[in-house]
Amino acid sequence: VQLVESGGGLVQPGGSLRLSCVASGFTFSRSMITWAKGLEPVATINGAGGITTYADSVKGRFTISRDNAKNTVYLQMNSLKVEDTGVYRCRVALRGDIYRGQGTQVTVSS
Repeated sequence: VQLVESGGGLVQPGGSLRLSCVASGFTFSRSMITWAKGLEPVATINGAGGITTYADSVKGRFTISRDNAKNTVYLQMNSLKVEDTGVYRCRVALRGDIYRGQGTQVTVSS
């Protein structure tokens, strides 16, 4: 199982970023994927992509989506705030284990 995140960076408050998570080694299209900041879940999407959930702190600003043909999950982050700063990782639970990527750093600062 491998998860590789990208797309982080330094952005000013109010700006946008789009994170990507490319997955391999498991049946991607059947797996729920979560984006987390540190250990805090931010957004989750089911395998088919039709069901999404968000932390209250990001509702209306972040959008999670996926492209099963590319084994990729995205996190579109708009109206970024200083408190969104952190390392963002995607993760998947498989057979009782949780797998995470190395993460991508998001820094929101003026």
